[in-house]
Amino acid sequence: MASGTPATPVDVVVVGGGAMGSAAAWRLARRGADVALLERFEAGHTNGASHGASRIFRLSYPDPVHIGLAREARDLWRELEDVTGERLLTVTGGVDHGDHPLLHDLADGLAAAGVPHSWLPPEAAADRWPGMRFTTPALFHPDSGRLSADRSVAAFQAAARKEGALVRHSTPVTAIEVLGDDAVLVHTDAGTYRARRVVAAVNAWAAELVGHLAPLPPLRVTQEQPAHFALRAPAAGRPSSGGDASADGWPSFGHRFAPGSAAAGQFHGGIYGLATPGEGIKVGFHGVGPEVDPDHRDFTPEPTQLAALREYVRRWLPGVDADEFEPISCTYTTTPDATFVLDRHGPVVVATGFSGHGFKFAPAIGRVLADLAVDGTRPDQCFTLSRGRT
Repeated sequence: MASGTPATPVDVVVVGGGAMGSAAAWRLARRGADVALLERFEAGHTNGASHGASRIFRLSYPDPVHIGLAREARDLWRELEDVTGERLLTVTGGVDHGDHPLLHDLADGLAAAGVPHSWLPPEAAADRWPGMRFTTPALFHPDSGRLSADRSVAAFQAAARKEGALVRHSTPVTAIEVLGDDAVLVHTDAGTYRARRVVAAVNAWAAELVGHLAPLPPLRVTQEQPAHFALRAPAAGRPSSGGDASADGWPSFGHRFAPGSAAAGQFHGGIYGLATPGEGIKVGFHGVGPEVDPDHRDFTPEPTQLAALREYVRRWLPGVDADEFEPISCTYTTTPDATFVLDRHGPVVVATGFSGHGFKFAPAIGRVLADLAVDGTRPDQCFTLSRGRT
């Protein structure tokens, strides 16, 4: 926009059209705010953390804050499905196993919150899911499942548009200029917006865009490198569930190794996985990829980690072919305590540091960000910018 051209007035500008920003735009517009959602890249891009076929949904956390947020998110995922007619959340059940003490913390957290769960002996778990190998008791949580990631982001944006929000892709924000407690300018190459609030939901780009406006914690951006592995046909006489050449019957799963063990060293502490219809079984390490600049990454698997991932599949997933796979790539933006930043500094609402486990919470995080923007209501103090500081 040429110098001197008036800025477009709106109530709130949301910067970042991934899951969190799109959810925030929906919840803000639903509350009657005049919202502009600006996304740097084209629709369906693969540059950030919200793309792809699938994400895990689960309630299995050791603390009531995350369990409560996940419960709220589950209700809002169903609301989003009703609004858009899309099926987004599929309940498959989830299972965690291994010799890491965190599993007992998870069980204690679920018990305290009244979330259904049970322990299965390894033989019973292997019989139920013959595509997986178990050597320790398995913690089963039946309410877990998977989310369709790409369809979820599109659904958030469709719901936001339905409520009157403006959604613009391929519109990079070049600068955010704070004029006062209730006034901010958001500059793009195509024009400037003037708003009372800006929600910066840009995750890996947070330091670049708002690091000078809010006291961010250190953020570690990594390129994570999971892969989709092909399913094997079931062996003769074996049940088809979990060992079939389809995604039906597979739970979401986590396998965590005891700290300091040989397996923890070989397999980077443990893995996560889930069935992805049409793609096979997604398996990945958590938060151990190489550090990257999000604008300059190669999307190529690191050979040593890929070899370790294939070795894990070969040893622990008999229903999956370790030699038939398709690598995929995304970014994690991780805080020192792996807990999100959801806070407001002046007129700037910040959402970042989702640390590889945020997607499941997206509609509830959208509500949190709307609260912060509209009336300043803050969530639990564990999400503040100032946590851990004196």
